[in-house]
Amino acid sequence: HPPANPNQVNVVGMVVLDNPTAYQNPFQFEITFECLQPLSDDIEWKVTYVGSAEDSSLDQVLDEVMVGPVPVGTNKFVLQADAPDHSVIPPEDVLGVTVVLVTAAYKDAEFCRVGYYVNNEYAEEYDAEAGPPDPLDMTKVTRQILADKPRVTRFPIDWTNGASGSNQNTTLGDMNTEAMQSPVPSLGAASTPSDNDVTPAGGNFDSADVSGMEDL
Repeated sequence: HPPANPNQVNVVGMVVLDNPTAYQNPFQFEITFECLQPLSDDIEWKVTYVGSAEDSSLDQVLDEVMVGPVPVGTNKFVLQADAPDHSVIPPEDVLGVTVVLVTAAYKDAEFCRVGYYVNNEYAEEYDAEAGPPDPLDMTKVTRQILADKPRVTRFPIDWTNGASGSNQNTTLGDMNTEAMQSPVPSLGAASTPSDNDVTPAGGNFDSADVSGMEDL
């Protein structure tokens, strides 16, 4: 039997562009998704950077855009987001491994989340005991996204009114849970030809509900 409430929008491909790159360059994701039925509302896409594994309040929403009206069929667009503000990240967390999330929501209900591990490194050698230079020269920090191993989870939502399913409260810590252990093979490469190129509408939003990453 088909699911009672199948997703009307499926993310079928996501390519990380300009990777690896300098820390201060924007994030760029080429997203391919299919829309199965006409939608009355736009789709909200969000890019969130985890500033610290210990403090969810340091998560940074790098961009939030509304995409629509969405044509039925296969669509493709590039989601670009500014680099995170390193000045509000604890100095010990600027370098090393963290996570960036790309999420999609319809009528405020998140239906897809793609998480990537990110590694930030200092381009010049430094004494391991003394640690990196303080303050860091951010022009010498490079960012590499583990683009071939996205962690993907999908949430059942009510596409009629946007009510969320039981998994809506998944946190960033769930990058390590069984629900996200099976990356979707097509993600990492846009496997479906695009029929429509859609352009995100501009706009920033005041409300950002981002859960913390406790277990990464």
